[in-house]
Amino acid sequence: MSRPIHAKLDFSALEHNLRAIRRRTDARVMAVIKAEAYGHGLVRAAEALRAADGFALLDLQDAVRLREAGFRQPILLLEGFFAADELPLLAEYELASVIHSSQQLAQLSAYPRRGGLAVWLKLNTGMNRLGFTPAQFTQVLETVRRHPAVGEITLMTHFAHADDAVGVEAQLACFDALVGGQRLPRSLANSAALLRYPQTHADWVRPGISLYGASPFAEVSAEQLGLRPVMTLASEVISVTELKAGDRVGYGGSFCAERAMRIGTVACGYADGYPRHAPTGTPVLVGGQRTRTLGRVSMDMLSVDLSELPEAGIGSRVVLWGEGMPVDEVARAAGTISYELLCALARRVPIK
Repeated sequence: MSRPIHAKLDFSALEHNLRAIRRRTDARVMAVIKAEAYGHGLVRAAEALRAADGFALLDLQDAVRLREAGFRQPILLLEGFFAADELPLLAEYELASVIHSSQQLAQLSAYPRRGGLAVWLKLNTGMNRLGFTPAQFTQVLETVRRHPAVGEITLMTHFAHADDAVGVEAQLACFDALVGGQRLPRSLANSAALLRYPQTHADWVRPGISLYGASPFAEVSAEQLGLRPVMTLASEVISVTELKAGDRVGYGGSFCAERAMRIGTVACGYADGYPRHAPTGTPVLVGGQRTRTLGRVSMDMLSVDLSELPEAGIGSRVVLWGEGMPVDEVARAAGTISYELLCALARRVPIK
């Protein structure tokens, strides 16, 4: 028999989440499926998201995979091209490219082809990660407009604080001041801005984490946002141990029993994608009942508290995150974010 750990993917939830997002906006939806669709699988996630108006990802070969699989929507490379010799492939497969740097602008300027290349021009309005500065904007836009290979131009930016108290107002004001007179399509909103700031929706929204049923906000759950989890990481209890007061659990003995306890060992560890740094007390479901992890997470196993679950034993189903156990809650307990947990699912974990 194989190890009982597996990830179940509910693609009806992905479709549900897309519909939930559409109800919030009249903008076109550019579904973000980078990092193998946040760990859910590029092509299978795209199949479930066929109703999206477009797809955004990072890798040129992934974009080609989608085209060859029959997807005809706009496909956007979020970091653009990395070398001039990629430009003919963009044209061949009708792929849109973000342009965010002077190096890319120079490579585009040397490209001899005429017509058809869709460009998303990225403005740095305060994230200070990618994009042209406000001082560069007017000249860069004019250069892109004049290039004979460029077709449609979309103007975009990315918010640094859409998910926290700082908000989007300063960046939005910067963007509006720069592009106010331009009659060009615009894209600003990631999941957080889409859900919280309708004034950012513009022509294209770019939902990512919300599509997969997780919340971009620390204080608002996915359920409160009308979202359903797509990935459920589940396993089983494979061993049960009785502890007495003073017994320690796992590497380093970081957990010490203060009383007699009953604990279970679960077939899941950091080599499966569960966070090694998750502390004692991280929530988990065993047999549908909430309990907690104990001690240090090992490569292939972790320990859970069965003291208040007398019916739990070897073979009991364990949900690490997903259905009934929000990935956001697990991530918060582990001092990380749901994005990291979903993207870190190991290849060795079977998908059902």
